[in-house]
Amino acid sequence: MNLTATLYQLTPSPGMLLLIIGAIAMIESLAMVGLLVPGVVLITAAASLAGHQELSIPAVLLAAFVGAVIGDGVSFILGYTLRERVTLLWPFSRHPEWLAHAARFFQRHGTLSVFLGRFVGPVRPVIPLTAGILHMPPRTFTWANLASAALWAPAYVLPGYLLGQAWQQRLDLPPGLERWLIVLGVVMVALAVTFSWLRQQVSRPGRLYRLLLSGARRYPLLRRLWLEQSEHGEVPLGIWLLLVLSLGGLSGWTILVIHHDGPLEMDLAVQALFQALDTPWLHTSSETLARVGDRYGILALSLPWALWLLTRHRLDALVQGIAGLVGIALLNTLGKLLIGRARPFAPEYLADSLAYPSAHTSTTVVLLGTAAAFVASELPHRQRFWPYWIAILLTLPMALSRLTLGVHWLSDVVGGALLGLVVCALVQLAWQRRPRPSLAPCPWTWLLLGSLLLTTIRVVWLPLA
Repeated sequence: MNLTATLYQLTPSPGMLLLIIGAIAMIESLAMVGLLVPGVVLITAAASLAGHQELSIPAVLLAAFVGAVIGDGVSFILGYTLRERVTLLWPFSRHPEWLAHAARFFQRHGTLSVFLGRFVGPVRPVIPLTAGILHMPPRTFTWANLASAALWAPAYVLPGYLLGQAWQQRLDLPPGLERWLIVLGVVMVALAVTFSWLRQQVSRPGRLYRLLLSGARRYPLLRRLWLEQSEHGEVPLGIWLLLVLSLGGLSGWTILVIHHDGPLEMDLAVQALFQALDTPWLHTSSETLARVGDRYGILALSLPWALWLLTRHRLDALVQGIAGLVGIALLNTLGKLLIGRARPFAPEYLADSLAYPSAHTSTTVVLLGTAAAFVASELPHRQRFWPYWIAILLTLPMALSRLTLGVHWLSDVVGGALLGLVVCALVQLAWQRRPRPSLAPCPWTWLLLGSLLLTTIRVVWLPLA
């Protein structure tokens, strides 16, 4: 069964798919709802399926255009009729800063804010609502709404549509792999949405945080534990949640690997995919990442930051970082010895090395995850997600490079990532046991340049280790 046939089975009829595209565009533009829905991801996925079914491009663009116009129009009407009562509705009753930010944007740009706001992520679903609250003339809003939607639809829909048409033409995928790719994409989107939602819920304004706080007030044991954790600030529920989920996931995943004779079915399917995608430039890039992620590469990346911490007399931060890297190295060695899983392919420099867990992946997760946590602690609460997403985007190529080189199964990489998250959580819990002085100011630019220079020297001059 080829990819096109699979997609035809898994996707709705053309008419229903057009309705879905319009609904996503509308929901993504709706106030309140649009703030919680990953509209860009969903519209790209739906447009990609439309490209595979070769739906008419004008029809797809029209569906997205109409949905976007309706979404902004409904938001404007809500603001126009409810006015100040909007602040009493969830989620603005808990996050009044969202409306304040949109109001400042509107006051700065005036009528043009409706046009610009559709393309500015943080304020996109709130600007039409704010325009209504401030009683922007309906005719003026309508023209701005139509003009911005006319540009938004092709800008957001066409890339996904073209991607969908290119899949079958560009990739000669092995039989039976299509379902794995679709399931993997759905799982990745679901995990991203779930973790983003959970991160909000366990922060101080979140419902889960308030629920646990209420329970801590009722029961003496919970109250004592809560007071111990909150002695120096907010209870790190997010870190505890990360530890529990990653430790549980690592335990279950490792049991699955141990009790399965040889590679998992998923491992074989993904290996076939990467063999089909193998190109010289991809292989060269993966070899480069292999050098960046070995012990010489990690030392090159870390050395400028370690020297800076020494000059700042911040031995506490340096010790935490070193403890994380030493801890993950020991756990990787212990895991490989206990599980004893062979690699799918072992070049000469890995002849005596075992597969599970992937040390490159786990070490990269610890290094970048710990750095992201330190950076996030110096930022306002609303901006703390940026370092973590950047760390994820930098870690993914390292993890995927192990599959491109064929030296790990996918399950090795997943196990390495989960193990790295466990160590990241433990390092952060240890760090937050007592108050710490700020690490700012930090010469980020010079330290990044130093890491880049040393890493380049390592890649060019030193062999793989």
